[in-house]
Amino acid sequence: MKSSNVLIDEQLEARVSDFGMARLMSVVDTHLSVSTLAGTPGYVPPEYYQSFRCTTKGDVYSYGVVLLELLTGKPPTDSADFGEDNNLVGWVKQHTKLKITDVFDPELLKEDPSVELELLEHLKIACACLDDRPSRRPTMLKVMAMFKEIQAGSTVDSKTSSAAAGSIDEGGYGVLDMPLREAKEEKD
Repeated sequence: MKSSNVLIDEQLEARVSDFGMARLMSVVDTHLSVSTLAGTPGYVPPEYYQSFRCTTKGDVYSYGVVLLELLTGKPPTDSADFGEDNNLVGWVKQHTKLKITDVFDPELLKEDPSVELELLEHLKIACACLDDRPSRRPTMLKVMAMFKEIQAGSTVDSKTSSAAAGSIDEGGYGVLDMPLREAKEEKD
């Protein structure tokens, strides 16, 4: 999965094209082993470089990278943005130690700065997808449920949204252990 393979149809619904390795897997397979390196740099999960095994959890990782692209407005690999030894995931990880809200594309906040809490929820999902340990990454069904929860919460008033944001402070989210409490306090 990579952003250039996500197409938008006439109803503005996303469609995935070019399934790559997924075409070779049957529904009951848990992984696919390959003998050569495949995949697009920046989207490939870290474990793939050790085992050359394509898994559904690897697809979840790639999806997390696509989410980061949407939230940051940055490509997954760009030495001008991240330096020679880093990528989008590493760049976001570095920023979580500083001010997490600095990772967001300013265009997303331009019209309505109050969307920041909702963007933090989306970033939390991306971070869960990017956990270094594949077993801790959510399934895509769980990811969909998390998005539906955000969507349902966006109809609630901002006080409820702020309380909900406070409840996500306690747990870490894998590779990007986000200091959301600090981000929220900086916003207030």
